[in-house]
Amino acid sequence: MTHPILQISAFIALTFVLIYLSRKPLLNKEAHGFTRFFAWEAILALLVLNAPVWHVHMFAPIQLLSWLLLFISALLAFLGLSALKTLGLPSGHRHDNSLYKFEKTEKLVTTHIYGLIRHPMYAALLFLAWGAYLKNMTLLNTLLVSFASFALWLTAKRDEAECLVFFGDDYARYMQVSKRFVPFLF
Repeated sequence: MTHPILQISAFIALTFVLIYLSRKPLLNKEAHGFTRFFAWEAILALLVLNAPVWHVHMFAPIQLLSWLLLFISALLAFLGLSALKTLGLPSGHRHDNSLYKFEKTEKLVTTHIYGLIRHPMYAALLFLAWGAYLKNMTLLNTLLVSFASFALWLTAKRDEAECLVFFGDDYARYMQVSKRFVPFLF
C-alpha cells in the first residue's frame, strides 16, 4: 500500500510540473488552457489517490471497463495529436501565447479522428478521468471526476470560441456536423 506522504509528495511535485506547463495559459483566465489546468489537476488527484488500488482485482468487470477507457484515452490522445501535427500545419503565425506549439494550427482539421469528434484530446482526458475513477469509486473520487468532466466541457467550449474567432464560418459549419467528445452521441 502506498504511504499517504508519498502520494501527497507526488501530487505536489506533479502539480508544479503542470503549473510550469500551463504557465502561459494560467495568465489568461479566458483561455481554454486556463480551465484545462484545473481538469489536469483533478485528473492528477484521481491518479494519485487511486495508485494504491490500480492493479487490485484487475480482471473484475469494473476494472476491465476501466482498462478499456484508459486504452481509448491513450488512442484518442495519439490520434488527436498526430492529426493536428500533420494536418493542422502548426506554425508561428498564430500569436496566441496561451497556445502550445502544436495547437497553433493554420488549417482547420476536420478529417481523421477530427471527422468523428471536435476534441479528441479533451475526450482522451475524459476517458482517462473516468478510467481512473472506476479504479476506486469513492465520494471524493466522484467529486473529482465530476469536476474534471465539467472543467473539460468548459475547456472545450472556450476552445470552440477561440476557433470560431480564428477559423470563422468554416469552424461554425464544422461544429454543426461533428460531436464534441463521443462520435454520434455527444
